[in-house]
Amino acid sequence: MDINELSHNNSNQTSILAQNSDNAERKLERKFKLRWVLAISCLPLFGIYAAFGIVPQTLTGSIQTETVLEELVLPSAHEAAINNQLEGSVETTKQNFWYKDYVRRDDTLQSLVSRLNIRNREAYDFIRNDQTANEIARSLIPGKRVEAETDIEGNLVSFEYQLTSEQYINIKKTADGYQAEKLVRQLEVRPILKSAKIHSSLFGATDAANIPDSIAIQVADIFESEIDFHTDLRSGDHFNVIYEGNYHQGELVKSGEVLAAEFVNNGKTFRAIGFRGNDGKMQYFTPEGKSLHKSFLRSPLEFTRVSSGFSVARYHPVLQKVRAHKGVDMAAPTGTRVKASGDAVVDFVGRKGGYGNVIVLKHNNGVSTLYGHLSRFAEGLRRGIKVSQGEIIGFVGMTGVATGPHLHYEFLLNGQHRDPMKVALPKANSIDANNKAAFDSVSNQLSSQLRLLGTSNIAALE
Repeated sequence: MDINELSHNNSNQTSILAQNSDNAERKLERKFKLRWVLAISCLPLFGIYAAFGIVPQTLTGSIQTETVLEELVLPSAHEAAINNQLEGSVETTKQNFWYKDYVRRDDTLQSLVSRLNIRNREAYDFIRNDQTANEIARSLIPGKRVEAETDIEGNLVSFEYQLTSEQYINIKKTADGYQAEKLVRQLEVRPILKSAKIHSSLFGATDAANIPDSIAIQVADIFESEIDFHTDLRSGDHFNVIYEGNYHQGELVKSGEVLAAEFVNNGKTFRAIGFRGNDGKMQYFTPEGKSLHKSFLRSPLEFTRVSSGFSVARYHPVLQKVRAHKGVDMAAPTGTRVKASGDAVVDFVGRKGGYGNVIVLKHNNGVSTLYGHLSRFAEGLRRGIKVSQGEIIGFVGMTGVATGPHLHYEFLLNGQHRDPMKVALPKANSIDANNKAAFDSVSNQLSSQLRLLGTSNIAALE
């Protein structure tokens, strides 16, 4: 081996030793840093341990105790008896049961009281025989509301039966037995705002919007001089209506009169504002105060169709010959209500030839109207009495010469027959000047509510 080779080997050994020394130092440095990290991490644990160690222990043996004596005053025998009575009455009240139901189609008094869990014979006999309470058994009309309170044994405590939306019979158990009386509810009147859209018919729209039929009929009556609800309605027509809601304890009992309405028919808008005059009767005007009331109704029937029009030469289906038809025939089911077309005095009630059962009304200004083929007359209707426009005077039938149930209606002016569907019907006077300020205040408020319904997506506000 020469000198250069030896020198090269020594150099390599020296380099390897230096590298090993550096590696050892780095490992030692890493171990030193790790120990410090662990030491610092343990400091909070040492602090918690030290805190528990230096907290002084509670020495219960050094706490002083003391005995306290207090005298309790017992209630007297009289007070105990009163308390027992009060507790007993509370317990009895808690054991009473309340029932609410409605008269069903096939109900009898016995089935009704049985369903209300009334088990004592005394209550059943009282309802059957008492002069006031026995009206319940005589007027079990489906849908009437009934409420009862009984004790745990089924003995009747109180009973309430609805006669009308405002009147009811109340039965209560007293120390002397049961007592019954007729009472009248005080109803709270609040406005109800609703909207409806026509798809097929007026009643279809009101049913979908949960608007009562009585309100639908009022809407049709209000706008009947402007809209023919049999032929003019279009799919997409809509209306807004504000009407009275009569409430008892927050529950809607019945619907009242229309306060305001807006009807959009084939793009044309009609509005009506209700206003009660000094006589308390509701009348309808435009928002500006022009009357919507006609002196005569165009049709004395609710929702019908003209089956045979006015004609000077019509082929009579029964007589088999051509003759003048001096009125219009309005087809309708037997029993459909017939209204007086205007304020009048009854001039004739009875049977007359081919007319069958007929009514003739005499109005002002030389106008008379005739209603024929009736099945029957309104109760109490007789010659000489006054009737108001819209009042029910009879019912559709097919008496006399008729091929089916319908109303024959004639309109005479100074004894001359006119076509009821075409004759000009004068409007009543506009709002009285003395009531104009009050009407304007009502109109502004109701018109604002109608606009709210018209510009919003609210289907109903109650």
